[in-house]
Formats: sequence, C-alpha cells, structure tokens
Amino acid sequence: MSYRVANSETEAAMGPGEAPAAPGGFDRSRDLTTSRAGPPASRGPAKPRGGVALALGGGAAKGWAHIGLLRAFDEAKVRITTIAGTSIGALVGGCYLAGKLDELETFARTLTRSNILRYMDFSLRGAGLISGQRLATRLAEKLGSTCIEDLDRGFVAVATDIRTGHEIWLHDGPLIEAMRASYALPGVFAPIRHNGRLLVDGALVNPVPVSVCRAYEPDVVIAVDLNSETFGRGTVIRSSHYDSHAAAAVAPDGAEPAASWWLAFLHSTSHESSPSRPDKRPIRSLLNPQVQPQSRIGLPGVMMEAFNIIQDRIARARLAGDPPDYTIRPKLYGIGLADFHKADEAIAIGYAEAKSRIRELIDQGEFETAV
Repeated sequence: MSYRVANSETEAAMGPGEAPAAPGGFDRSRDLTTSRAGPPASRGPAKPRGGVALALGGGAAKGWAHIGLLRAFDEAKVRITTIAGTSIGALVGGCYLAGKLDELETFARTLTRSNILRYMDFSLRGAGLISGQRLATRLAEKLGSTCIEDLDRGFVAVATDIRTGHEIWLHDGPLIEAMRASYALPGVFAPIRHNGRLLVDGALVNPVPVSVCRAYEPDVVIAVDLNSETFGRGTVIRSSHYDSHAAAAVAPDGAEPAASWWLAFLHSTSHESSPSRPDKRPIRSLLNPQVQPQSRIGLPGVMMEAFNIIQDRIARARLAGDPPDYTIRPKLYGIGLADFHKADEAIAIGYAEAKSRIRELIDQGEFETAV
C-alpha cells in the first residue's frame, strides 16, 4: 500500500535533486514505498474529479450514524464520487464502497453489551489494550483481499504516524489494513505497522477530513461531523476554590446582573427537550456544573473522554481553516463513544438527519440528478 504524507516540509529540508512538494501538502518527489531492489509501488487509482465528496468524521460508536447517512444518499440517488474517512468514518466508508454496507449494518445491529466482549482480544503486553485481530478476522471474512484500487470510486483512509505525527493518506493497497490503521485508537487498539511506519487513529490529526476531499477536486464537499453536542466545550472558565455559583447570579447591590437575561435564557433552554432529538434529554447547560458525575469513570473512560476533547479541538481548527461546502451534524446526544450496542439508534438518527439535509440541498438546486 502506498500513501501520501501531508506535512509542511520545505525545500530546504530536501535532498539534492528532489522536487518541492506539490500543492495540497503532498510530497510527490519520491515514492516512499519503493524498495531499493524492487520496482516502484503503485500510486493508486486515477484521481477522481467532480461530483460529490463525503468527509466522514471519527467518533467511535457514534460512527454507526454514517450507515444511516449513506442509506439516505442512496435513497435520494445522489452518487458519491469520493469518500475520505477518519477512524470509524474510514470503516463505514470503505465497507460502503466495497458493497458490504449491508453486512456491516447487520454486524452493528447485532452488537450487545455482552457480545461486544467477543471481539475484544485484550492484551497487557502489546501497545494497546486490544490487539484488534478478532475484528480484523471478521472484516476479512466479508472483504477478503479487496484493495482500495479495486473500488469503483475514490477512497482515502486517514491515519497518523505515531512517531512523527505525520498525517498519512492511505489511498491504495489492502482495504482492511487501511481501515484498521485509521481506527487504531491510541492506548485501546494496537498500532498498525505499515511500510516502516507505526500508524494510529487519524482523528489525532484530521478528525473530519475535508482537506483530503479537496485534493480530489470534487464539485461539492460535504462533511459529516459526529460531535454536534460541542456547545460550550470551547468555553474558558476561570475557576477558584472560593467561587460561589449561587452568589455569582446576584449582583452585590441585589440588582439583577447586566448579563442575566441571556444567562436565564440559556438556563431555561438547556432543560427543554428538542422535538428533533429522539432521546429527549436536555442539552448540557453552561450554568449547571452539577451535571458532571461524581463517580470515578475509570481508565478507559478517561482515555476516551480525553481523546474526544482532543478530537473536538482539532476539528474546530481544521474546519475553520478549510470549511466544507456543507456540513451534516447528526444529533447523537444520547450515544457515547463506547456505546457500540446502540447501532439501531445511531443509524436511525443518521438517516433522519441526512434525509432532511439532502432535501434542503435538492431544494437549493445543488443536486441536479437527485430525484
């Protein structure tokens, strides 16, 4: 499998005779997968141009929503020409383009709290809590030796080189290997060794890979961001041991604080259930710090939440610098990163949200071929 490295290498760092990197951050000066004795490795399929490209973001168990979303696109007869996926976005996107979305959906819907453990081959000696071999075996049963270049449309899985921090775009070679590298959550799944590199989850560098789609020159780039419940997560709080939440709501002279009207609004709306949210749970309130659980969440919980925060911050920065033409944000408030047993709910939410957003785009004339 060959790949591209998206980084900021300059000509000064190149050796004699090497060409500068091409636009888009690709180093086209040499083939990183060519052995000294063997012939050059394939650079993958021809570059797709035009059409609709999907950037499927990471989000662990929330990623089952991608299945429902792709169903909605098929139902609307909107043909996707390119898919760039990160983490579970790469898993779902790869299976979709390989014609195995039905099998993946069946697998996801049959997961329960108990049988998930069946696929968790725990190891205390490796570089991750789970080796991931059992999941890879299950994937191999359905995908066999399918290669990315065998797919009829463009596909890129985003991974991270854990040693260098490089963003790696896997665009040809074994499909299973590319997907495994993209969803190898650090500390949970063991890294994937590939061509001298140690690859882990692509969400560390590009959680919603819009920039990857742009490189394939589509007409429209649609991002699918699974972290829609990030309202307030970018807030900076100057905290003190002497802070009093109750006292802060009252001005020193007993008068109503100048900003209390919008604080009251936030407080009131945070306890209302939105009709568009199936779980009917209230949105997290900035004014209610008591929502934080007092019980210990354990090592896996700490790792998952820390990764979620990192992913959210990186996604904000990347999407601000290279925004998509359109963003779909399924409202997955009631589904945690480890709730893989909630596939039914996630798929339904993804389908409903995508169907609504696609209708908007059709009404705006963005999809001329949609019916």
